[in-house]
Amino acid sequence: MKENVLKEKSFAFALRVVKCFQYLQTEKKEYVLSKQFLRSGTAIGALVREAEQGESKADFIHKLAIALKEANETEYWLLLLKEGGYLDTISFESIHTNCVELLKLLISIIKTSRGKL
Repeated sequence: MKENVLKEKSFAFALRVVKCFQYLQTEKKEYVLSKQFLRSGTAIGALVREAEQGESKADFIHKLAIALKEANETEYWLLLLKEGGYLDTISFESIHTNCVELLKLLISIIKTSRGKL
């Protein structure tokens, strides 16, 4: 079976987001930003899964473009959580690195796919 790096990385990232959300809720008592972070961070992988079953190449690209928007939004919430004092530098940098990696992967796949239309 062919390996799907984006699918695997987006799922692993969603798991990290869920664990970070649980930490923010229980340890930091942060309920608003963490909920937004959870929503956008887990949506990335869900949209990647949707894109797999796209009805056309254009639909595939459209779903990945939405995943890219969610990844960008997730980065925003991460930055707010760090600057707001809810995430320490080490925790932030670790999960932020994963987020940036997903952003780059999504951009690359979208650009490559658009070239094939």
